[in-house]
Amino acid sequence: MAALVAGDGVSSLPLFEGEVFLGDVDVFLPPGSLSSGMESQHPVFPGRKIQISHRSPASDRCPPLSVLQVISAYSTAVVEAGAEELHLVAMESKLKGVPCFWCWSAQTGLYEACLEMLNQRCLALVFDLDETLVLTNNKETFENRMEKITSDLKNSELDATTEVALCNELYKVCEDIELLKDFTKTGTITLNHEIVRSQHEEGMLHKPGGVQQLIVRPVIRIPGRNAVLTRIKPMVPEHSCFINIRPGWDDLKSYLTTTTGRRRYKVYVCTMAGRDYALEAWRLLDPEGSLIGSEEISQRLICVKPDSQKSLERVFQESLCHPNMAMVIDDRMDVWDERDKRRVHILPPYNPSFAPEDKGSRDLSVLQIVKTVTSNVRGGFFSYFDDNLRKIVNELMYENSVLDLPDSPDVGDYLQRKSMEKKLWISK
Repeated sequence: MAALVAGDGVSSLPLFEGEVFLGDVDVFLPPGSLSSGMESQHPVFPGRKIQISHRSPASDRCPPLSVLQVISAYSTAVVEAGAEELHLVAMESKLKGVPCFWCWSAQTGLYEACLEMLNQRCLALVFDLDETLVLTNNKETFENRMEKITSDLKNSELDATTEVALCNELYKVCEDIELLKDFTKTGTITLNHEIVRSQHEEGMLHKPGGVQQLIVRPVIRIPGRNAVLTRIKPMVPEHSCFINIRPGWDDLKSYLTTTTGRRRYKVYVCTMAGRDYALEAWRLLDPEGSLIGSEEISQRLICVKPDSQKSLERVFQESLCHPNMAMVIDDRMDVWDERDKRRVHILPPYNPSFAPEDKGSRDLSVLQIVKTVTSNVRGGFFSYFDDNLRKIVNELMYENSVLDLPDSPDVGDYLQRKSMEKKLWISK
């Protein structure tokens, strides 16, 4: 988005809404825009006219400038064909009786998408899957973990506490791999001398061309544990896996869903896992589709290649949102684009065999802390939007400079602030 600034050229262009002529508009061009023989074809408005295609949705809660200031950085209002749309914002002027506008450009559709979120006081929340919300093992990864623990136990310098912890972890991994082997071979497991049989549950597979195919999988939800045995490709027993869901997920999901009929967060998933696995893991986390409906899953569950970087630009490629309004929950910072790292809240990797209670600071579970952090960030973001941004933009006049605009609110500002407060609290 950009504010149109005065420069070395002024031209008068007709303004139309549909076929209706509204009058002539004086356009101040950026410096140098008329220095390349472009006088015959206006560099911003092809056809030497301004054509209003539609009006943005009205909102009593969010003045247009407040929305545009959230989703923009300053630059000139030069529109790339087909990629952006101009927004003419009516401004009060010291010159009475003269209609004046500030002109901004934004990605097509971004204004309406962000206006809806701002009206609802809603932010975007992007989750990683593995070691963040779930821990998934197959036979190979279980065996690798057993080998690593066995090797660590041979270390003669281990202290007694670490040795006990590793022995407990090895015992739990051995138990779980036996359950997985039974499920792979027979579709059943034995718990407390009782046979638990798999149930058939509907899921999805990813097909070429982005098509999602509805399929039926054998699934065992292990009694007394927040863990599931499932099979990514139903007809291939070797694709069986053991998925542990992080403690506190149901409480966090309930918080994320709604408040007084409004959604607090718009949820996305960004993972380096394969799409078939990601679809099944998310189905187990959100079986009712309360966070991501089935009609939106293809746009809001994003899989990136393991050798590439995650980015919010990629996440929002098909489902519009601005990175300023997004917070990321992940167990790794290094996989994110440098521009997005300030918006990432890092969790300790989830390992239920080593730390089944999954406690963080002050004896709270890790996902309880996530709930508190997301609530504080959302509160800080919209407190600034309501108490500062809206007030200042309502007082601006046409003659003001873009430098008089307040800072754009950014989730990263409030996430970084909470991290600093936490460090100060620990140091005391």
